[in-house]
Amino acid sequence: MIKKIICDIQVCLGCRSCELACAVEHSKSKTLFEGIKEDPLPRSRKKVESIGSKSLAIACCHCELAPCVQACMAGSMHKDEEGRTIHNEEKCVGCGMCIMVCPFGVITRQKNIVLKCDLCPDLDNIYACVEACPTGALFIGTVEEFEERINKRKARIEI
Repeated sequence: MIKKIICDIQVCLGCRSCELACAVEHSKSKTLFEGIKEDPLPRSRKKVESIGSKSLAIACCHCELAPCVQACMAGSMHKDEEGRTIHNEEKCVGCGMCIMVCPFGVITRQKNIVLKCDLCPDLDNIYACVEACPTGALFIGTVEEFEERINKRKARIEI
């Protein structure tokens, strides 16, 4: 089972630092000040949504049975040997089927190519969004590890 990026809505401020870090990481220059001059502008593969008074940073969940992989007629969406959902831009025909079937609405389009979280392949076992989060709301791990983290926090509060 692959580790996922999970957002703890109890500590997410909705500041969008994760979105900015993601866009910079996926820019040609890898810097904010050069990135804002690029054409096309770098786009984040993460998005922050508001749910009432709470915020939630979401991206591709790398679903085990990924609907985007099943719907991709060009074969550009596929699973790798570790279980990650990978998008091959070279094969993408821009049909948007993956966008339509994504249950989380996190696949977007830039020009005729779709964009989704790629788990920062240029970084070594870290993710730009997680590193940029000022409150530590973004967590890398399994659902079980995240539940354990929440339970530890609850235990500290009850003391």
